Amino acid sequence: MADTKDSNGNILKDGDQVTLTKDLKVKGTSVTLKRGTMVRNIRLTDDPAEIECNADKVKGLVLRTEFLKKA
Repeated sequence: MADTKDSNGNILKDGDQVTLTKDLKVKGTSVTLKRGTMVRNIRLTDDPAEIECNADKVKGLVLRTEFLKKA
């Protein structure tokens, strides 16, 4: 299985903290997650380009790793 890496090439693990590198609109809601938002306790998925997490206002998010950097 391929390693899950953030936008800078750092390897991510379950439970890591990441920071958003871009403002992201959440589909199906009016929420926009701002650049610099800290997301704690991530979970890896079968796809090395995606992680699962819970943000402040939204639960059960799937984020692309190209928009994240390890905190």
